[in-house]
Amino acid sequence: MTDLPTRMKAIVLHEHGGMEALRYHTDWPVPEVAAQQVLIRVGACGLNNTDVNTRTGWYSKAVTGATDSAGAASADDADPTWGGSPIGLPRIQGADAVGIVVAAGAQADQGLIGKRVMTDNWLRDWDNPMDRNATGYFGSEADGGFAQYAVIDHRNVGVVDSELSDAELATFSCSYSTAEGMLSRADVGADDRVLITGASGGVGSALVQLAKRRGAYVIALSSPAKHGAIRELGADVVLERAPDNLGTALKQATGSDKVSVVADVVGGEYWPTLIDALARGGRYACSGAIAGPMVQMDLRTLYLNDLTLHGSTVIPPQIFTDLVGYIERGEVKPLLAATYPLAQFHAAQTAFIDKAHVGNIVVIPELD
Repeated sequence: MTDLPTRMKAIVLHEHGGMEALRYHTDWPVPEVAAQQVLIRVGACGLNNTDVNTRTGWYSKAVTGATDSAGAASADDADPTWGGSPIGLPRIQGADAVGIVVAAGAQADQGLIGKRVMTDNWLRDWDNPMDRNATGYFGSEADGGFAQYAVIDHRNVGVVDSELSDAELATFSCSYSTAEGMLSRADVGADDRVLITGASGGVGSALVQLAKRRGAYVIALSSPAKHGAIRELGADVVLERAPDNLGTALKQATGSDKVSVVADVVGGEYWPTLIDALARGGRYACSGAIAGPMVQMDLRTLYLNDLTLHGSTVIPPQIFTDLVGYIERGEVKPLLAATYPLAQFHAAQTAFIDKAHVGNIVVIPELD
């Protein structure tokens, strides 16, 4: 520990609001390592919707617009985060940290020192890791990876044996574990026809790859400019982002106007159309609402068609372990859209929000 610096560069969220709430510091304290934690020298950290939603306070029940709306103006200070409660500010955000373990607490696994790791972002009560009420999120309830150094419980890292770069590995953890959680919750298998919304984003593109890995037939929705990239991921059919007549578009492209599973991160006004596309006994899984959280539903569609709706946020621990295995065996591939220096974080998050990219955007801390 004596050879490590005591100050570092970091992007720090000081209040809920616009980009001005995020400030670049060059003299922020390096975090102290608790007994069961490791200290990671961060090589790269991916951007995610959670970063934006927490910054703006979009998770507040008082906000009803899309994720790119001015949420902070109407957010309630009592519930501005994914968990429905305030977070401690200032806060270093950033969940998808990849780097080298450079120190370990007295009760942590000392064998991790010197190993390259990626973070499992669900902070758990490790005496009862399935207790969803006792979970937090790296970069939300604890400081995260938008900095040169970060600390996390030693049970929240996975050693990765891969030739991929730090930046490529930083595209995986949040998006792919979220996607795998959705598919696991909906029990997707080889007999399923899966309709995926927002297929060009981090979670959407992960859903395409992971659903194909399970042997499912994949129909992806995205803007036409991104269709080629999504086909390269393995999608069987790629349609417009929100076809005027989804049933007809499905019938023309696949021979059937129904699917067995909808994996949705978009929500918004188009939501009833997605539900209507489900066959009898179909399953819907949701882990986002980019186009807006308020939707309308005809309950007759739900009960007469024996549908099952799944919300998916906190995932079982083994999903991260499984994901590391997928990466090491080359069963999924990274979609690195762009990298930015940490000092250009505002530009990176602006590009992320604009969603002209396919995959994910990553920042690289400038190590001294």
